[in-house]
Amino acid sequence: MDKTVVVAVDYWRRHPLYKKTVRRTSKFYAHDEYNLCRIGDLVLIEETRPISKLKRWVVRQILERATPEVQAELIEEREREGEVEA
Repeated sequence: MDKTVVVAVDYWRRHPLYKKTVRRTSKFYAHDEYNLCRIGDLVLIEETRPISKLKRWVVRQILERATPEVQAELIEEREREGEVEA
């Protein structure tokens, strides 16, 4: 997907019955006009008009770049899960 990044947002919620804190993840498809984002970057996204069927967010700023070690670790993890073909 050209000019598209998938932003994962983690949040924690308390289960109403069992009172255990559970981590949840939401995925947002965001528009990255200049393809500047890389795997592991921390970004700021903003809601916007629908750009495509799934894209309703746009990357406003890259807050923190991922280190090469973190990038390599994330890529290896995704390859093990079969998401990325090397």
